[in-house]
This record gives sequence, structure tokens and C-alpha cells, in this order.
Amino acid sequence: MQIPIFPLNGAILFPKTNLPLNIFEERYIDMIDYSLSSGRLIGMVQYKEKNELYNIGCYGKITIFNEMPDKRYLINIEGINCFKITNEIDSGHKFRICEIKIIDSFNSHKLEDGLKSKILDSFKKYKNVKNINVSIDDISKLNIIDLLKLIVMISPFDVSVKQMFLELKSHKELYEKILSTLEIELASNQESALIN
Repeated sequence: MQIPIFPLNGAILFPKTNLPLNIFEERYIDMIDYSLSSGRLIGMVQYKEKNELYNIGCYGKITIFNEMPDKRYLINIEGINCFKITNEIDSGHKFRICEIKIIDSFNSHKLEDGLKSKILDSFKKYKNVKNINVSIDDISKLNIIDLLKLIVMISPFDVSVKQMFLELKSHKELYEKILSTLEIELASNQESALIN
């Protein structure tokens, strides 16, 4: 399968999540035009230095789009599945098109909803330290899997950390890694505060 690729650091898409985007760069406006005329699929991928793409991403379908008077697009992408890039196509477009292979990710090990309170406690502290504008009351209504995905999507974690979360194989691993990352970041912040 060939799809247009949107390399955007910090913007992680998971299967069954929604990612709203404001598209204003000319080459990505062209990419949205291309996608809207050919199945509405887009692959979200992060990149390393020198524009080298990580080879694991998540593709989704544009479910909502609005073309603004200044030619920008406001879109929503709904995540479908994770993929591995097998080849970049020389398409002649200003944006990138890649051949992808769908991969099995996040096999469904059930997570106890009882684990939710521990992750919410850690995230509440982290949210306050990082000034993340989200209501704990609102997100506490989510099931634990959706909560984990949301935490990764809205937190200012490093690109490589977000990528690690996307590449995990199970929800159990995702839970454990997010919890330990929140604890490490909180401890690091406390240490910085003591030094200063």
C-alpha cells in the first residue's frame, strides 16, 4: 500500500484515536489535496535529525476537513493501524509518499480499570508541572486504554520517547512505560527545582 506521509514530530497518532491538525504549509496543503482525491489516507510519522523518518508510524483517514479562506486546511485524522515503511517512492510530489506494510501492534491484553487511579495520580502531578491544559475530571471518564493513548498524545515527551510508546506491542507495556516515564520526569523536575 502506498500513502502520503506527514512527518510531524510530537504529533503521535494511535489506532482508534483522533488527531486534529491545522495544515498551512504549501507542500502539506498539496498532500491533503492528494489524499482527499485518493482514499483520504495519511501516514503520521516522526522524524530524526536530517529529516530521516522513523520507520514505524500510524496511518489514518481524514474524517473531517474544512478549507479556510486563506487556503489552510483544518482536518481530523482518525487512526486506523500502525505500519512500517518499506520503501520511499520517488513520486515527483513536494511531499513524501511511502510504501508501507501494516503491522500488528497493541495486541489486546486486557488492563484492569483499577490501574487507572495510579496512572491518573501520576499524570495529574505531571500535568501541573508541565502546565498541560486538560481536565482530570474529563479524562478520568475514559477507559484505561484511551487514557494511556491520550496521555502520550498530549504530553510534551521527547520525540524518541513518544516513538518508543508507538512501537510497543501491548497495552500492558504501554501502561508500564508511561507510568515509569511520568515518575522519571517528575523526579527529574524535583531534582532541577532543588538545584535551582
